[in-house]
Amino acid sequence: MAADKKNVFYVKYLADEAIFRRIVGDDGSIALTRLENESPASVAAPVLAAAHGYQVGASRDELAKNFHVTKELLAQCPKLLVVSSNGAGYDTVDVAACTDAGVLVVNQAGGNAQSVAEHALGMMLALSKRIVEVDKALRREGTFERTAFKGVEMYGKTVGIIGIGNVGTKLAGMCRHALGMTVLAYDPYVGDNEIAARGAKKVELEQLLKSADFVSINCPLTDESRNLMSEAEFAKMKPTAMFVTTARGSIHDEKALEEALRAKKIAGAGLDVWEKEPPPHDHPLMAFDNVFVSPHTAGVTSDARQHMATIAAEQMIAALAGERPPRMVNPEVWPAYAKRFAREFGRAPG
Repeated sequence: MAADKKNVFYVKYLADEAIFRRIVGDDGSIALTRLENESPASVAAPVLAAAHGYQVGASRDELAKNFHVTKELLAQCPKLLVVSSNGAGYDTVDVAACTDAGVLVVNQAGGNAQSVAEHALGMMLALSKRIVEVDKALRREGTFERTAFKGVEMYGKTVGIIGIGNVGTKLAGMCRHALGMTVLAYDPYVGDNEIAARGAKKVELEQLLKSADFVSINCPLTDESRNLMSEAEFAKMKPTAMFVTTARGSIHDEKALEEALRAKKIAGAGLDVWEKEPPPHDHPLMAFDNVFVSPHTAGVTSDARQHMATIAAEQMIAALAGERPPRMVNPEVWPAYAKRFAREFGRAPG
C-alpha cells in the first residue's frame, strides 16, 4: 500500500467492483487493496496494519470469520478510521467494538431498496396466486384439477410491514398505489406522523399480526429484532395470512415457522433470508410447496449493485476526506473519529 495515500482494503468482493474501483480511482486519494478469504496472515497482516478504511462484505456466511469486524480484527488495524458495509445490513460488524475503538461505521441503506421491495412484492404475488405451487405440480404431475389451486387477490387486502425504513417505505407505496391495500406498520423507532407520511398506519406488533393478510419483515437484525417472529407471533397471524421476509435470517425463528406451516396456522411463506446462507438443500422449509424460497437474492440486481457500489465509494471518499457521510450507523463516534483523523492526517476533519 502506498504510504502517501489513504489505504482501503476489501475481501473477495464489492457490490460492483468496476464501479467502485472507477470512482475511487478517479478521486486519486485512495490506494485500494483486495484480499481473499484464504489470504494468509503473512499477506493480510501488513494490509490491516496500514488500513484507514475497510469496505466489508455484508453477508456473514460469505466472509471468512477472521475478516469479520471484531475486537480482534480491530486490534490488528491501529490506523482504521472507517468500516463501510457493502449493503444496508452490517451483520459482519461489531458496531459497539467499533464505537469503543473510535471507528466510524457506515452502510449503504437505500441503495438496494427498490430491488428488495420489488422482490418482497413478487413473493406476495406468487404466494397469493399460488404460482410456485402450480408450477411444481405441473412439472411433477403434468395434469391435475386446476380448481384445487385457487388463489386470492391482493387488491384491497391488508399488508403489515415490520420496519418501515427504505425498503418498507417503497413496499408500502407499491402496495397502496398499485393494489389498493391497507398498509399497517410496526416500527418503534418511527413516529405516527412520519409513518403516515410514508403511506402507512402505525400499530403495535400484535395488532399488525392479527390484522394483516400479508406480513413482511423489513427491519435490520439487531439484539431487539432477533427471533422477533417466533411461535407466539406466528400463532397470532390469520390462518389465511402469508409471511415474507427479505430482511435478515434469525429475525424469524425457522423452527417456529416450520411448525406454523405444518399446523396450517398460516397459509404460506416467502423466504429470501436464512439462518445459514445458502440454506442446505434438505432444509425442512424446502419441503413445503407453499413456501417460496430464494438465497438472499432480493437485492442482487444489476441496478441495486451499481447503486450500492456508487454510494459505498462516495461515502468512503467522503469519510476519509474528513466529511460526515450521510449513512452513519454509529454517529455518536464522530468526536472520537475526528480526533483520530486529526492525529493520522495532521488536520481536523471538515
